[in-house]
Amino acid sequence: MDFARYGRTLLYLVTALVLGALGGALLLAGWIVVGVLSITPLVVPALAGYRSAVGGLARVESSVANALLGTDLVPRASSPGPDGFWRRAGNILQDSAFWTQQAFFLLRFVLGSTLAIVQLTLIGGGLAYLTLPIWYRWGSQNYGSWRVDSLGRACIFVPAGLLALGLALLLMRPLESLSRSLAVGLLVGRATSSGRRARARRRHALVLHAGVSAAIGLVTVIIWAATTPGGYFWPEWVLLPLAGAFAVHAWTDLVLARHWRTIVLHAGYSAILFVQLVIVWALTGGGYFWPGWVALAMALALGLHWAIAEHYSGQAKRIEQLESTRAGAVDQQGADLRRIERDLHDGAQAQLVALGMSIGLAEQKLADDPEAARELLGEARRNAREALEELRGLARGIHPPVLTDRGLAAAIVALADRTPLVVRVEVGLDERPPEAVETAAYFVVAEALANAGKHAKAANVDITVARVDGNLVVEVADDGSGGANASGNGLRGLERRVGALDGMLAVESRAGGGTIVRAVMPCAS
Repeated sequence: MDFARYGRTLLYLVTALVLGALGGALLLAGWIVVGVLSITPLVVPALAGYRSAVGGLARVESSVANALLGTDLVPRASSPGPDGFWRRAGNILQDSAFWTQQAFFLLRFVLGSTLAIVQLTLIGGGLAYLTLPIWYRWGSQNYGSWRVDSLGRACIFVPAGLLALGLALLLMRPLESLSRSLAVGLLVGRATSSGRRARARRRHALVLHAGVSAAIGLVTVIIWAATTPGGYFWPEWVLLPLAGAFAVHAWTDLVLARHWRTIVLHAGYSAILFVQLVIVWALTGGGYFWPGWVALAMALALGLHWAIAEHYSGQAKRIEQLESTRAGAVDQQGADLRRIERDLHDGAQAQLVALGMSIGLAEQKLADDPEAARELLGEARRNAREALEELRGLARGIHPPVLTDRGLAAAIVALADRTPLVVRVEVGLDERPPEAVETAAYFVVAEALANAGKHAKAANVDITVARVDGNLVVEVADDGSGGANASGNGLRGLERRVGALDGMLAVESRAGGGTIVRAVMPCAS
């Protein structure tokens, strides 16, 4: 029989008298503070402080369990998630570990303390009965009408002491297993990437919360019925905060399951607090309806929350959009660099290699066969001209020199001159746009022209460029077959390029009705 193991288990149970009471006090004080401050923005730091206290006590409990029960627990002491003032509260309320750790504290306070008292009573009473023949002389021992005043009568209690000790030892293993299971199941709160498992854990925590709250309420009512039956029903002041805490938990689980906004959480918490205050008002005799003033304050706080949330929500969406477009621009830049590398490798580089070989062969044949050397030099001249055209085309694809030297209008006219389509160009700009905007506008026109000739089989194209309300508006309309794929690589690349400048690209293309590509980009005056 492993008495050392039984001793550690008993010591763990005894710690519930201290740590359980501390956990119960923390739960009561924490939710009272959070409830009182729920009508103000101070609820967020209050909830964060309460989460830290819960996590700290969970770490203490896990250290005790690791030392006495042989577990290896490292509970989460914080609630990770998105940054932001209000999101921090949401991270805490949707953290299943936060709720399961509180459920553990409740069980340690109610069940753990009860089991500790039962075990101490069995062991203490068993030892007292077992040793009663030794010390009965030094005290008057009366058990009802039975008076222990002789050795014979004292020895009668020895079997009862052995039975109590045996029962206490028999309960040690199940209590150790139960304690370990509760600590491992409720303190750790392991994170998982599965949303379904996370929802299942939250629902399990909600059911456990309901069961523990009901058990505490039932015990309270039983104590009232046994001590003051028919008298003042004081358990109502225990049931009220229990119901409020469970309502907050249930509302949080409901809202998170449907991915609503944090403003709905605030509204629900305010409603729960108002209902509880109305109940308190009714229990204290009614009279002047003072909860109305609290309801007014909560409504004002909710309105302020809504206004702040709307403001920062718009900013957050804007930041998210900008981050997305910047990332798209970076990806597009990488794709452009890979295309340039491929074009250089397959085009100009190959032609320059052929040029070098032709010149080398001509040099060898110059003395023996001047006519063959002349033909090789002619071939080298053609290769040099083709390589130069390749490099010029590549340069135009990167940043056309005409755009830098003469501006957007001249660059678009040069594009129109190189295409076999009938192109009408109308550029109404009194001054040049910023370089980045000008470059993006050029490539919008270049891509739209290329698509009109290659895919749409258009005959006529109208290009219009103008400054409207501080924006540069570029529109390319063709009379082709339409049905353009806006998700194609070319148009997606344009969308990223324009989006990186905080602009917008729209494509209208009906089958048989031509295509209109329209880009709008902010253009500082």
